[in-house]
Amino acid sequence: MSHPSSPPHADPLCWGHGPVVFEAFLEPTCPFSVRAFNKLDELLQTAGEDHLTVKIRFQSQPWHMFSGVIIRCILAASTLEGGKETAKTVMATVGAHREEFEFINHCSGPNMDATPADIIARLERYSGVRLASAFAIPELQTVIKWHCKYARQNGIHVSPTFMVDGLINPSISSGDSVKDWIGKISG
Repeated sequence: MSHPSSPPHADPLCWGHGPVVFEAFLEPTCPFSVRAFNKLDELLQTAGEDHLTVKIRFQSQPWHMFSGVIIRCILAASTLEGGKETAKTVMATVGAHREEFEFINHCSGPNMDATPADIIARLERYSGVRLASAFAIPELQTVIKWHCKYARQNGIHVSPTFMVDGLINPSISSGDSVKDWIGKISG
């Protein structure tokens, strides 16, 4: 948790402490990313925290119109009490109410009249996490830019994309079972 005298700290979205590093590049409103995100806890539990480290990275997609706002909300949540677990709660909330944060055919629907402030308020209401003040932390821009640069430097173009020990593994799909993921990670 940040203190007024210290700069805010975005808690890294990293779970487990094993030698094998599994990085999931996700866009929070992408249905395939939501499907992958919903498997990460089971993956870590099944593989074991001593064997696997799971890291969430963001891959913003411009056709998901509120992608930047929502990613900033999730990273803002990581600066609050609970850190990465609070961020995980906010991200799970987006997935559970995905239609509330997306456009019909990426170009129409009720969200055409929504402002970023409306989206933040809606996410606060659904998640129970007060995000507006943390969202306004200027230093979050550095964290957001890091996620963008990291994805670009690793040749990530779409979400979800998965890396194992620093290498993209194109055989891993959001539609795979956790058991299949483990086989592909270990193989």
